[in-house]
Amino acid sequence: MKKALLLLLPALMFGESLKSILEYASQNNNLLEAKKLTKNAKESEVASKKSDYFPKIDIGATYQNSTDTTPMEVENVYALYGKVGVDIYDGGAKAALLKRAKNELGAASYDVQETKETLLLEVVKEFYTIKTLEARLSALEDARGSLFEQKERVKQFYDAKLATQDDVARLQASYDQKSYEIESLHFEILRAKKSLQLQIGKEIEHFESSVFNENMSYEPKSAIKLLEHKESALKSGAEALGSVYAPNIKLEDRYTLYEYGDTALTYPAKVDKQNVLMLNLNMRIFDNSTAKEAKEALLLDARALGEEIKYHAKEQKMLHELSIARVASLKSKIKSAQSALVAATSAFTTINQKYSAGIVDYVVYLDALSAKTDALSLYEGSLYDLQVAYATSCFYGGKKLQECVE
Repeated sequence: MKKALLLLLPALMFGESLKSILEYASQNNNLLEAKKLTKNAKESEVASKKSDYFPKIDIGATYQNSTDTTPMEVENVYALYGKVGVDIYDGGAKAALLKRAKNELGAASYDVQETKETLLLEVVKEFYTIKTLEARLSALEDARGSLFEQKERVKQFYDAKLATQDDVARLQASYDQKSYEIESLHFEILRAKKSLQLQIGKEIEHFESSVFNENMSYEPKSAIKLLEHKESALKSGAEALGSVYAPNIKLEDRYTLYEYGDTALTYPAKVDKQNVLMLNLNMRIFDNSTAKEAKEALLLDARALGEEIKYHAKEQKMLHELSIARVASLKSKIKSAQSALVAATSAFTTINQKYSAGIVDYVVYLDALSAKTDALSLYEGSLYDLQVAYATSCFYGGKKLQECVE
């Protein structure tokens, strides 16, 4: 029992890292699991199209009963047969349909990847939203602690007739306001955690700090590769429709065993077994351009996807450049926020001492406390915003988020 508690202690103390959360979400999100099942269906479809190249073997049996037969006919005929058929030439239809199925599988695979990366980016944003809220909560709790100390000090002065009831009331009001803000933040943190829980598939109470590496390289996202495979699938479908006008040659061999019921003495010699070899040629010469128009429709859809791919490629490039600019902007913001925090902390330390000594009034003290609280929240929030910016740059750079987080 003690050994088990010791093993759990690190998790209880440090919580889970963002990397482990992303890994869990990629395996347990219901929407992502649905995309994976769709991909599995496409894999089965590819296997089915490959099987179309193999000969088709059928077996069967027939029973024929005829009434009012003549002496030259038999009333009951039983037959057992086996049939083998193979397509010698189909105008490339099977090859085109297999190519289409493979492209649809590729599209489904990239759909899984794109859904996964989009989900994980939302998880990252929610993760750092929680960290930002917790940083704000810590700053408010620190401010409330300072107010509590001053409130208790002024109460002692009031009891000694050295301060007024108004002094105590103002500190109590500020203390209560901070308490309300803290309770509101508790709710916001709970909401964010519940949202994160839905995305990743489990409940997490403690979050370990995590950082992203600064990787600004670029490659096309899964969403663009997905559309490229869809475009290729449409072209392959059009190719399959075009094969309708090509000759189709099929070879079929049928072997049959016969058994007869009672026959007349004058019935001719019975056939006990028979092998029939057939070579079929079929070619469509007119359908009022039905297949031709359907092929043209698919090609137009493919062209439309091609234009959409061009647009999304430009959009991804633009968003990647903006994410890099965002990183640079946040670095400057952090530097400024850090300077503001140092100044606000120093000013509050001095004013807190002066307020305790009765040199400055309540308004000056409260302004200094608020400035310190806001500066601390801004600085820590900016640090987390930078991590989100790194994650966004990774996302629009076409890389996997799990490879970017350390």
